[in-house]
Amino acid sequence: MAELIRIYEENPNPKEIKRVVDALRDGALIIYPTDTIYGLGCDITNTAALEKIAQIRGVKLEKANFSFICENLSNLSDYVRQIDTQTFRILKRNLPGPYTFILPGNNNLPAVFRKKKTVGIRVPDNNICRALVAGLGNPIISTSIRDDDEVLEYTTDPELILEKWDKLVDFVIDGGYGDNIPSTVIDLTTPEPEVIREGKGSIEIL
Repeated sequence: MAELIRIYEENPNPKEIKRVVDALRDGALIIYPTDTIYGLGCDITNTAALEKIAQIRGVKLEKANFSFICENLSNLSDYVRQIDTQTFRILKRNLPGPYTFILPGNNNLPAVFRKKKTVGIRVPDNNICRALVAGLGNPIISTSIRDDDEVLEYTTDPELILEKWDKLVDFVIDGGYGDNIPSTVIDLTTPEPEVIREGKGSIEIL
């Protein structure tokens, strides 16, 4: 059964953050707040946990389009090939923020993603998930939680999220009500930036 942990975004409790980080290292699955909708995630280096998320999502892990939640852009080169100045300016201008940017992946990607040529990078404007990543020391893999019946409250109210995901994850972090609009996804690997999905982030940035 999942545990609901209340963490305040204005000042995330270091003890609670450490508790979740330790669980992530042990392979835990968590649902946590971002600057858009709540996300389902795990430690990017834990293959068993990654497999569980892929199974929940009903996809093959090596083909899954999960996002990498990063604390900031300082470790971008860990997973992304060298990018040009214009691309970096777009990232620097709009992150942290409600965007997922598709970038060229490099050979340092976890083994299960090694065949993928691109990676989706997220730096949410949310102190809780960035504190988790900082404590973990590497990105959290992430996918949005969606509802088959499209009942709005399921994706915004942590207690209702807990009811639905109770037997599938280890922790649901209550960071307050979430949004119900996903991130804007922009592909920066094409000759011109391409909007894959228009979400919360404005596309006027391009």
